[in-house]
Amino acid sequence: MIGKLSLKNLAGKPGRTAAMVLLAMFLSFSIFAGSLTVLSLQQGLNGLEARLGADIIVVPYEATTKFDVKSMLLQGNPGYFYLNRSFADKVATRPGVEATSCQLYLASVSAGCCSVAVQLIGFDPESDFTILPWAQETYHGEIGFGDVLVGSDISVPTDGVLRFFDVDCRVVAQLAKTGSALDTAVYANMETIQALIEASQAKGLNQYNDISADEVVSSVLVRVAEGYDVESVKNDINLHVRKVVAVRASNMISTIADNLTGVSRLIGAFIAAIWVLSLVIMMIALTMLMNERRREFAILRVMGASRRKLAGLVMAESALTNLLGGAAGVALAALVVFPFSGVIEARLGLPFVLPGGGRVLALALGSLAACLAAGAAISAVCAARISRIDTSLILREGN
Repeated sequence: MIGKLSLKNLAGKPGRTAAMVLLAMFLSFSIFAGSLTVLSLQQGLNGLEARLGADIIVVPYEATTKFDVKSMLLQGNPGYFYLNRSFADKVATRPGVEATSCQLYLASVSAGCCSVAVQLIGFDPESDFTILPWAQETYHGEIGFGDVLVGSDISVPTDGVLRFFDVDCRVVAQLAKTGSALDTAVYANMETIQALIEASQAKGLNQYNDISADEVVSSVLVRVAEGYDVESVKNDINLHVRKVVAVRASNMISTIADNLTGVSRLIGAFIAAIWVLSLVIMMIALTMLMNERRREFAILRVMGASRRKLAGLVMAESALTNLLGGAAGVALAALVVFPFSGVIEARLGLPFVLPGGGRVLALALGSLAACLAAGAAISAVCAARISRIDTSLILREGN
């Protein structure tokens, strides 16, 4: 009986029902959209940390005077610099260094000889501990000469071939999204990148025409052994290996982490403000509504409805409006966040990776549950007031 009566009450007052549904929609929209955004930003940062995969990055000292290494590696500004391979051996022998892996950089150009202007990164599959774990999420084959892996934001031609300095490279896999500039880079083994460097030199498109591609590296990635302090190992490399600069990988993304913290706090404050405002409005609206319906409730009491049934009627109506509004808010948030995730990433300037379906579903159900709980709490207060109404007094007032 309560369910049927609740539905009739809601249908009989469409304006009132729409207003309550709208308030519930604001509640669920704010918590789902805000939480999904913060979770996506955090996942993007975690993914970026994992993709760097090293405790320390060693680059030529000269590179720090000519390039913003952090912007090149993390913000997609193509660049390249070189260091004699012998320095990698010196880094590898320092105390606390468990493993090293070299990378070789090259920037393609906006010209007919290149399909796209991107950052090219060469790595050694035999020693690599950063690119391969990432690649194996989508590709388990070998990476031979002329094969390339591309970031998720690279547009791959239908024939699967990208050309760099008139050298054809076969795309064997597209890597999982990180939400950072790593998604706009192209990755190849050392032999391939060395051939591309020689091709760029032959065309006069490389500012380092005097280097031999097989004798240089661009950076040395360092994994610190267990029991050693990363900062101490970094300082030891800077002290004992000349002409290089060692940088903690975590320091390179510290600015991104700080920005993410600031954005997360701002979103949290926005969610809190929306909730406080919506809950206050909902409380006022329900209180006014209960006062308007006092005669209705008094008549129901005279007809034999118990105080518990009246309270159940109020709770049922609230549950229906909050369920409908909460579901609408979650759906609206999904329509805003998912299709425009790229715009959000560009606007915030932070790595943005949407979580998997399971986590999204859990977040949606949690947002809906929070909305229902908030509505139920307010309705319980109103129901308690209804249970104390004096039926005879209200009916006399009506007369």
